[in-house]
Amino acid sequence: MKNFSTVGARLFGAILISGAVALPALALTCEFKANAPEQHTVVRGDTLWDISGKFLDKPWCWPQVWGMNREEIANPHWIYPGQIIYLDRATGRLRLGKPQDGESSGASDFRLAPQLRTEGLGRDAVPSIPSGAIEPFLSQPLIIEEEELKGAPRIIGAHEGRVFIGKGDKAYVKGDLRGGTAFQVFRPGKPLKDPLSKQVVGQEAFYLGTLKLVRAAEAGSEVHTFTVSSAKEEMGKGDLLMQTPPAPMRNYVPHAPAVAVDAMVLAVYGGVTHAGQNQIVSINRGKLDGLELGSVLQLYHRGQSVDDPDASRGWLNLKRPQVRLPDEAVGSLFIFRVFKRISYGLIMQVTEPIVVGDVAKTPE
Repeated sequence: MKNFSTVGARLFGAILISGAVALPALALTCEFKANAPEQHTVVRGDTLWDISGKFLDKPWCWPQVWGMNREEIANPHWIYPGQIIYLDRATGRLRLGKPQDGESSGASDFRLAPQLRTEGLGRDAVPSIPSGAIEPFLSQPLIIEEEELKGAPRIIGAHEGRVFIGKGDKAYVKGDLRGGTAFQVFRPGKPLKDPLSKQVVGQEAFYLGTLKLVRAAEAGSEVHTFTVSSAKEEMGKGDLLMQTPPAPMRNYVPHAPAVAVDAMVLAVYGGVTHAGQNQIVSINRGKLDGLELGSVLQLYHRGQSVDDPDASRGWLNLKRPQVRLPDEAVGSLFIFRVFKRISYGLIMQVTEPIVVGDVAKTPE
């Protein structure tokens, strides 16, 4: 996986019920498009974001038009190919259903009923955003926080004294496995600092591969024996382990954060400084700041400071008074991975390239 270029860098099926407790007002203006279709048949390849964009000017208004409360937002939203989404302009809501045999597919002829979908764990449900672009980022370690580094198991040697090991090789590990048998291997990188507070908010983690426990340490020994299940890069002595996380869900509802978030783009994936649509960036805000999976932020170019020709230049005419221009909205960011103080997002609509240092805020 390529590195970032840094600056200074929930299981229920969602219950789709008409009349559910609505989300508290977030000062958002949510309007249907004038040319929004009366219905849309979900097909394979759709995403929640794309479907929302067919009906709404602002795709992050999805919870409002479904009448979803905060608890429902926190769960995956199961929508499957073959289902039909209807637009009820009278109530300002979207409805989900499937035509009955012999019935018209028109919204006025269709009887809606509450639906709960949990079978198959949502494997065929449409994802929130294109999964291909974010697949490597969903489960691999990207940011390691201080408490994870402390006491992390580490590779202390290899079979026959090898310096580097690859797939199928043995690795000897020391440390508390906490009952785990499957682990990811990473190599700590440089500390990441918040460009504003200058505090270290995490440490880069370079993903190397996976290990599987073969034999736990016996009495009187602290060394566990592993084999390398997969290797993205060579691994060796000193590299650290973390338990493989559960498979992530990909059906979280696009929504605006419940609180005001004011963030900055820390890094762009791929070692570059500019990013466009469907590229990934990290920002300097996370769970502690109110972000969660599915949060959507608006992206802005930070307004530049320019000379103010009308302001006084002082007694000696030496001052250069400046005025800051307004931030300019240029796109939207869907948050798909959240740590305590850092989050990763996929750039959705964008009108100009996003650069390191750009602003990401709660939508207005």
